Amino acid sequence: MHLTYHFLRFLAPALSDSFAGNTIVACFSQSKDELVFETEGPEGTLFIRAHLLPPQVYLSFPSQFHRAKRNSVSLFESLIGEQIRSCRVFANERALKFELLSGKVLVFKLHGNRSNCLLYLPEATEPEVWFRNIISEDKILDWRTLDRQLDLSLEQFIQLEGNVSQFLPTLGPVPRAWLKQKGYLELNLDAKWGLIQELLDLLDSPLYALVEKEGELLLSLLPEAEAKATYANPIQASNELFYQALVLGSFEKEKNSLLKSYQDQLKRTEAYLKKSGEKLQELKNSPPPSQLADVLMAHLHEFEESNREVELDNFYTGEKVKISLKPNQKPQDLAASLYRKSKNRQMEIDQLEKTLAAKKVQAQSLQSLLDRLQEAQDFRALKEFKKEHKEDLPVSKMEVSSPFKVFEVEGYTVWVGKSAKDNDEMLRNFVHKDDLWLHARQVPGSHVVIRRKGMPTVPEKVVERAASLAAFYSKLKTDSLSPVIVTEVKFVRKVKGSSPGSVVVDREKVILVAPKGPDQDTLPSNS
Repeated sequence: MHLTYHFLRFLAPALSDSFAGNTIVACFSQSKDELVFETEGPEGTLFIRAHLLPPQVYLSFPSQFHRAKRNSVSLFESLIGEQIRSCRVFANERALKFELLSGKVLVFKLHGNRSNCLLYLPEATEPEVWFRNIISEDKILDWRTLDRQLDLSLEQFIQLEGNVSQFLPTLGPVPRAWLKQKGYLELNLDAKWGLIQELLDLLDSPLYALVEKEGELLLSLLPEAEAKATYANPIQASNELFYQALVLGSFEKEKNSLLKSYQDQLKRTEAYLKKSGEKLQELKNSPPPSQLADVLMAHLHEFEESNREVELDNFYTGEKVKISLKPNQKPQDLAASLYRKSKNRQMEIDQLEKTLAAKKVQAQSLQSLLDRLQEAQDFRALKEFKKEHKEDLPVSKMEVSSPFKVFEVEGYTVWVGKSAKDNDEMLRNFVHKDDLWLHARQVPGSHVVIRRKGMPTVPEKVVERAASLAAFYSKLKTDSLSPVIVTEVKFVRKVKGSSPGSVVVDREKVILVAPKGPDQDTLPSNS
């Protein structure tokens, strides 16, 4: 209800008492949605802080405010030195007017997504200065037209058949919800009129409660059984609402977003550990292909030209095993193939063990980061955390407008640049020197990066899949096999003055892969 006439009619006289006689000494903005007026008076410094970008439209009146040394611009300069005479609310309207001794008028129009601040010269019908240029109709708004009269008689109520929206357009969501809860729609006209009078009596009571409804912090002028706090001073209520809804709310939103990102990353890591751990146990518990090769080599004499399928005694298990040869395949060749498979499997086991060990460390690190983040209680602590753990910030925290597509391959994060300009930005602002960099050789294409995240090595399977993405997002995407450069980011450098996306590679390895776009084996994180 802080944006309704019913609250502003209490706020305006309180502001008039606090600001009358104060001189405006500064007006500035350090964000696109906020305007700040600094005033000096007999009682000291007092600010008007207007946050005017929806959906977070709030006014607060702190006695202290730190102006940033950079990224701050002075506005409404013709107001400097002006003295405030009074403040009033426009009749039945969501707008405040500060009158100045010179005759100038400063209007705060609190119309949701059309909120604005406008300055009028004496006797002027159109504003001299306005804060939000995007609202074109405000450039010709005559502040004298903002007052509106309402007929609140019983006759008017009957004529409107009890339509609340037409009879009392000044009501906000909280009073409307109160009427609905009381069963307003089901009542007869006399009962509706009685309930409206009861509501207006309640709204006349200068008591302001902070309540949370459906996850949103609101100001209510109605009796609230579960109020977070109750205030008798409208300025204090407005200040507390601003702080809790905007300052604390923004902090909690950013903190929770970061927490969720880490939690999601930890969940993916734990899922990888479970899946890959099961795979490792399966590999370790199943007999290696070399055992079958040993059995085959021990019974070569049982194979004849016409005999392509032989049942042999497996001296490892004591059971019979059937071995079938392909056309024109020699048993020695099959045995050699099985020995190679066994060797490759052992390599896979070794790599899985290394990766799992690194992933366990990563999971522990993520849990530690989550514990540290939970301890942050304000923006300063959150900023310090992000600065300290810049390299560890989760990928999912990247803005939607990030310069790269994000995929996951076997638990590894893979970035694919969206354009030549984005390729440069990715290399300049996002990668780590130890990350792996891939690019289709000698043709235009996307830069591809595999995030190492402290991993000692990247599995060959992951490198090959990332390389197939690099080939796919290049001029080689239609080739059956494409050469792709693989190196660490520290060996990739940008030459000053070169075209977007152009780099020099000091050390490289080239692999041949088939171009392959994203599919079921690459889990997209964003696009």
